[in-house]
Amino acid sequence: MQQERNDKGIYSLIIFLPLARRIMVGSLGAMDFSVGYYSYTGSARGPGGLKRVDRHILVSQGIKKTRRWHIDYLLPHCSFVEATITRTEVDLECKIAQAIGKALLPQLRFGCSDCSCNSHLHYSESLQEMREVVALAHAAARI
Repeated sequence: MQQERNDKGIYSLIIFLPLARRIMVGSLGAMDFSVGYYSYTGSARGPGGLKRVDRHILVSQGIKKTRRWHIDYLLPHCSFVEATITRTEVDLECKIAQAIGKALLPQLRFGCSDCSCNSHLHYSESLQEMREVVALAHAAARI
């Protein structure tokens, strides 16, 4: 199992925000977030691989305090639900984020400062809808 955490891949975190909030998100400034489920798609193809998912969980639990990415500002206000992972060395991050964005509402400019996507964070009121859309996006990217 430990070896698998070193694998490289693309992940989509599903998190739950229990209260509507205005949150300062680094260089993006203040952003409004509604109660509900969010999917954040990121890349873990660099050093450490999928250990990045573990780091995100630690940020959501308040254990890790460093704010490095946009998601680090939202995570402390959320509970971690699950992560969908595609193990790959291919850059599928934007392809997956864009597929999710076709079905769910984007939080504009979030998590995509290094690409031309409109967002890597997407919203749904429904956990079932979120799970289905994320699973389909990851499955389609593998084809």
